[in-house]
Amino acid sequence: MRGLVADIPVATATKNLYIETYGCAMNLADSEVVASILKDNGFKTTNEAKDADVIFVNTCAIRDNAESRVWGRLRELKQIKKDNPDLIIGVLGCMAERLKTKLLEQEQLVDIVVGPDAYRDLPKLLDIAEEGEKAVNVLLSREETYAEISPVRLNSNGVNAFISIMRGCNNMCSFCVVPFTRGRERSREPKSIIAEATDLFHKGYREVTLLGQNVDSYLWKNEETGETCTFAQLLEMMAHVSPLMRVRFISSHPKDITDDVLFTMVKHENICNYIHFPLQSGNSRILKLMNRTYDREWFTQRLNRIREIIPECGVSTDAITGFCSETEEEHQDTVSMFKECNFDFAFMYSYSERPGTLAARQYKDDVPEEVKSKRLSEIITLQKSISTEKNKRQIGKVFKVLIEGPSKRSADDLMGRNDLNQVVIFPKDNHQPGEYVYVHIERSTTTSLVGKVIPNPTNQ
Repeated sequence: MRGLVADIPVATATKNLYIETYGCAMNLADSEVVASILKDNGFKTTNEAKDADVIFVNTCAIRDNAESRVWGRLRELKQIKKDNPDLIIGVLGCMAERLKTKLLEQEQLVDIVVGPDAYRDLPKLLDIAEEGEKAVNVLLSREETYAEISPVRLNSNGVNAFISIMRGCNNMCSFCVVPFTRGRERSREPKSIIAEATDLFHKGYREVTLLGQNVDSYLWKNEETGETCTFAQLLEMMAHVSPLMRVRFISSHPKDITDDVLFTMVKHENICNYIHFPLQSGNSRILKLMNRTYDREWFTQRLNRIREIIPECGVSTDAITGFCSETEEEHQDTVSMFKECNFDFAFMYSYSERPGTLAARQYKDDVPEEVKSKRLSEIITLQKSISTEKNKRQIGKVFKVLIEGPSKRSADDLMGRNDLNQVVIFPKDNHQPGEYVYVHIERSTTTSLVGKVIPNPTNQ
C-alpha cells in the first residue's frame, strides 16, 4: 500500500485529496491518472488522511489477502468519518465492480465506487456524493486508455516513472480476475506514449517502465489508414527518445514475446536487459488447467531463446503453489523447473480462489491451506538460495547503475539498479539521484549487490 502525494499549486486547489494504492504498478499508474483528473477540478493531494476532504482507496483484487487488507482499511477510515461527516470516501479499481453492492449498501463503508475505466466521471460522481447520494460507475470500456491525460507523478523520486501503454487483458487464465475487473485489451496510440516519455525526460526523469497486463500483445491500429504498431516497434521508438533514458517493461506473457522484441533489446543499450517471464507452474497438466496456453517444454524452449539472443538477460518469474488438484509430484515439477530455469528472482504465492474466475466456477479448491503454505515455503527457500548464488557470481564485475535515491540501510549510501534490474548499493560521496555511475561489485546479499563507484572503464 502507498499513500500518495504530489506537488500541486495550492493557489488553484480548494480541496484535499488523499489516495491509498494497493497492488500492482498498474494501480499506481491509475492513481496518478486520478490525481491528474482531480487536479484540474480543484484538488491538491495530501499525505495525511485526517486532512482530506476526499479519500480514495485504489484496490487490488488479485488475491484474497489483498482484499482483506482493503476491507480492514475501509473500516478504519469509517471511524475517521465519524469525526468528519463531510468526508467523502471512495473505492477505485479492481474491487469496484464485483463488490459495489456490499461496499455501498451492506457494509455502508463508502460513498463512491468507481471502476478502472470510469475515472473521467469522478468530478460528476463527487458532486453526487456531496449532495448525500451514493455514486457509482463501474462500466468497462473497449476504448478508454486515458491517452491524453498527463499523470501527476505521485511520491516520485524524479528518476523513475511508469507509462501505461495498454489496458485490460485477453488472456483468460483460469485463476485470474483481471479480465473481469479491467476488461479486454486495448492499446494506446504510440505517439501519445512517446510524447509522455519525452516530457518525462525533459523534466529530469531517466527511466520509464512501460506497463500492461501483457505488454507483448500491445498492438495499436489506425482504423482509418490501417497503420499498425507492434510492441517491438514501440520499443524501437522509445529507445530513440534519448540514449540517457532507460526503458523497462512489465509484464510479458510467454506465449507472446517475439524474437523481434528480443533483437530490439539487443540493438539498443538503453533498453534494459531484463524480462519478467511468468511461469506459474512447472507442471504441464496444471498449466493446462490454468489456461496458460503453453506447457513446460514450450516455456523452457522460449526461455532458452531469450538467453540465446540476450545471454546476460535478467529473468524473473511468478509462481503459484497449491492450484486446484495439484499433487505433490506436480509441485515437485515446479521445484525442478526453478532449478532448471535459474531465475534471478521470483514473486511466489499460494493459490487464492477469486470469485467469478473460470477456476472458481469449474474446479474445486481442494489443496489444504497448510499444504499450499508448505509448498510455497519450499520454493521461496529454493529461490533465495538461487538468488544468493547468482548474486555472488556478480562479485568482481562492473555495472552501469542509474542512481534512484538513498539506500534504506544507511544515509551514507545510495542505491540504484543495473540494467538486469538488480539493486546496487554504494557510498554516497558527491553523487546524486538521476546520475549514471559505474560500480565495481565487492560483495552481495540475497537481494542486492554492494560495491564502490569507479571511473567509466570505457574511457580508460
